[in-house]
Amino acid sequence: DVQLQASGGGLVQPGGSLRLSCAASGFTVGHNTMSWYRRRPGKALEPVSTLDTRGRRADADFVKGRFTISKDNAKNTLDLQMNNLTTEDTAVYYCTKDSGLKSRGQGTQVTVSS
Repeated sequence: DVQLQASGGGLVQPGGSLRLSCAASGFTVGHNTMSWYRRRPGKALEPVSTLDTRGRRADADFVKGRFTISKDNAKNTLDLQMNNLTTEDTAVYYCTKDSGLKSRGQGTQVTVSS
């Protein structure tokens, strides 16, 4: 079974950082295009960042160099380092497997508040 489990969310002050991690099972992260999405309160699901099998990244405009997506092949995880967070980044963050059988895991809540 393909499974994705995101973790690392929490409460952080504006300007702070968080590192999200998505543990994958049933497939190899390095062999798949993977993404992070988010759903802000009252908003539609939106893409945050995508990393393909060749290491090419595609970031949403709002990322503006603040977030970095990466894969840890040893741990079989997809990670998202988020720096300089703002209140607008408050959302539930999801990781997705975009290749072949698409899948989305349970999200992790990120709350940016003073």
